[in-house]
Amino acid sequence: MPLYDYQCASCEHRMEVLQKISAAPLTDCPACQAPALKKLLSVPGFRLSGNGWYETDFKTGAKKNLAGADKAD
Repeated sequence: MPLYDYQCASCEHRMEVLQKISAAPLTDCPACQAPALKKLLSVPGFRLSGNGWYETDFKTGAKKNLAGADKAD
């Protein structure tokens, strides 16, 4: 389940909520009880790191090292 950021337009209270993608957006602020919550845009919470994870995962045999296949010997 993804995390969503919300901010209240009335009191500016901010919070993160773990919700299903199919769940309806929240509207009521837990701090001031006003129906003024707005969903914010945020950066995804993951990072791909390492060298060549995409070249070696899910490949078999001679297809494993595609980046080095075009280099002259």
